[in-house]
Amino acid sequence: MSSPVPEPSREAILDFIETERAAGRDASRREIARAFGLSGGGKIWLKRLLKEIEEDQAVDAPGNGTLAAHPRGALPPVLLSEIKSKDRDGDLVAAPLEWNEADQGVAPRILIERAREFRAKRNAAPAAGVGDQVLLKLTRLKGVDGFTYSGRVLKIMGKGKAQVLGIFRALPDGSGRLIPIDKKAQGREALIPKGRTAEAQDGDLVSVTLRNETRFGPSEAHVRERLGSIKSERAVSLIAIHAHGIPNVFSPATIAEADAVRPAGTAGREDWRDLPLITIDPADAKDHDDAVHAAPDADPDNPGGYVVTVAIADVAAYVRPGSSLDREALERGNSVYFPDRVVPMLPERISNDLCSLRGGEDRPALAVRLVLKSDGSKKTHSFHRILMRSAAKLSYQQAQAAIDGKPDETTSPIRNTILMPLWAAYGIASRARDARQPLDLDLPERKLVLKPDGAVDRVIVPERLAAHKLIEEFMILANVAAAETLEKAGSLLIYRCHDEPSLEKMRALGEVLASIGIKLPKEAALRPVLFNRILAMIKGSENELFLNEVVLRTQAQAEYVAENYGHFGLNLRRYAHFTSPIRRYADLIVHRALITAMRAGDDGLPKTTTLAELREVSTRISAAERRAMAAERETTDRLIAHFLADQIGSSFDGRIGGVNRAGLFVKLDGTGADGFIPASTLGADYYRYDEAAHAMIGERSGESWRLGDRVHVRLVEAAPVAGALRFELLSEGRHVTPGRSGNRSARPPISGRARAKPSFGKAGGKKPGKRR
Repeated sequence: MSSPVPEPSREAILDFIETERAAGRDASRREIARAFGLSGGGKIWLKRLLKEIEEDQAVDAPGNGTLAAHPRGALPPVLLSEIKSKDRDGDLVAAPLEWNEADQGVAPRILIERAREFRAKRNAAPAAGVGDQVLLKLTRLKGVDGFTYSGRVLKIMGKGKAQVLGIFRALPDGSGRLIPIDKKAQGREALIPKGRTAEAQDGDLVSVTLRNETRFGPSEAHVRERLGSIKSERAVSLIAIHAHGIPNVFSPATIAEADAVRPAGTAGREDWRDLPLITIDPADAKDHDDAVHAAPDADPDNPGGYVVTVAIADVAAYVRPGSSLDREALERGNSVYFPDRVVPMLPERISNDLCSLRGGEDRPALAVRLVLKSDGSKKTHSFHRILMRSAAKLSYQQAQAAIDGKPDETTSPIRNTILMPLWAAYGIASRARDARQPLDLDLPERKLVLKPDGAVDRVIVPERLAAHKLIEEFMILANVAAAETLEKAGSLLIYRCHDEPSLEKMRALGEVLASIGIKLPKEAALRPVLFNRILAMIKGSENELFLNEVVLRTQAQAEYVAENYGHFGLNLRRYAHFTSPIRRYADLIVHRALITAMRAGDDGLPKTTTLAELREVSTRISAAERRAMAAERETTDRLIAHFLADQIGSSFDGRIGGVNRAGLFVKLDGTGADGFIPASTLGADYYRYDEAAHAMIGERSGESWRLGDRVHVRLVEAAPVAGALRFELLSEGRHVTPGRSGNRSARPPISGRARAKPSFGKAGGKKPGKRR
């Protein structure tokens, strides 16, 4: 019996279509199937992949059964971009702001249309410059001078600042040198002449303009701005704040507006102060924006049912559309959380005072009352604008201990009357969740515990409690109810959407699973339950944590959109963020839309709001979210690099979390620190990158290292400013017949294995990133 024909990659199919185009032909689906030997189930798989490629606008389907190739790297019609340079004709050249070359290849070049071409139009294009972040309306080009798109500037989102950041090191003659903070730039220092240092002090974080860049030897740089000293770890987050252009200082107008705000009155609100809502948050939380309550439903037509109430701080009462507070909240998009500080979306007067649901204090809120049936499904729901008074402020640990029968003096009086009904309501809600079968990933999140001086004391993985899941489930129910209410009212809103994984990522997942002897089931429609079955198969095995991470990387990235396409991970048809308007601008839009739909005040979403405006807002806040995630991740990497910097020469156990032509990426046990092993240090052999096997394989020896392999490594270099670590291998790899990949027998670790020691500057590639 012949073995099945392997499925071709997306790239291979696009190559074939482009080859046909170059020959003056359009490729039919039948010809593509024949070219790759696909039949039966393979043709079904091909049909789905081609549909995805068409939706990505990578090919045209003229309607006659043929496909015509478009240039690679198809982009959406409206895109956040950064203007990178000018071409030889003086025209501006842009690239997508968020682009991962490791996953997506070389970024498309976008030719900025000149503003003077639009003078005759009412809305002339704003004048932009190099370094600006801009919102572009894209038009596809047919390969004009290497450009695949032209772009018309709709709005300048941020004026350009020099994004070349580094640490200034003073030299005796009054000049200095710049140590770059970018991992990819390690080893490429720049010289700063005397008189061009802007009086920077040794150890200052500075923003510079590079001049006289050369291929060989150091470049010359001039300091544009001193951003502060980073001589202590407490200031490490400054690097990410400035590198990503995160606004971290409120304008005087915004502060004055916040200070002038007075507590919201009772007019137009239902008085729910007698309902014993409680807040359950992390022990170190400073703001408390959600409160919950549950009780058995007294309706005899709903036996075993519960009434769950979720109340959320009424931020819309204080942050009005078009105000200074509103404009700055939109610019920030969300709060950013670093181990040593928080960059809030709103001033503390709003977030930590007026909108914090403090125990025993009157607070305005927007509440949803959810009536659940005994099977956990929702019977009805309703939204209310209320005045509430929190009955207690609990930590997750306090709530869990009380539920487990170990109450303290705070929880003892409310255990039976408040906490146990909440627990019972969660019990029935979890039945509906289990029936829905959302994606069930189990990935521990590391938390850095800092010393008083900001240095890392230790890295811990906080226990995931049932109390966390209780609050999470009630928040999901409230978010769904918000989306349903607004859709029924015919209102515009911002959805939280999550697409299903691409076929290309599914193919890569199948290769990883095959390497450990698991076959990826082929199904006509992707569902989260497919991934849950895979994760159940490896639960308790040595591959459990690794495959949870691989499945996470397979997922698309969630985003904010004005037009719904569902949430794959939660397995929900409609979903909108409603539960945290203190720290997410999307939630504030949903609150305003609900207020307008309920006719509950004049501070709702303006009736003049258009779909185009919400599309733009969605694009901006999605980019802000990605910016925050990158900044938070980089800061954690830098702090852990500081933590490990005095452990050079120590050995650690870990797992290979990524493989590319440049080498191996290793994640350490315990700290979760990520580091790199350059391919040139793997041993006395030439190591070939086997993409299908996700492995590096020695041409002569057959020694190989594969994605997911356990390794023992020694730390040989740490660059805390860049958050970069370099390791050398102390363990031997598996062995295969040279030139082949497949099952390999593991050899035990050995210590003291001698390997070359190149610098960071010789290590290429990117660390694989997580996407949620």
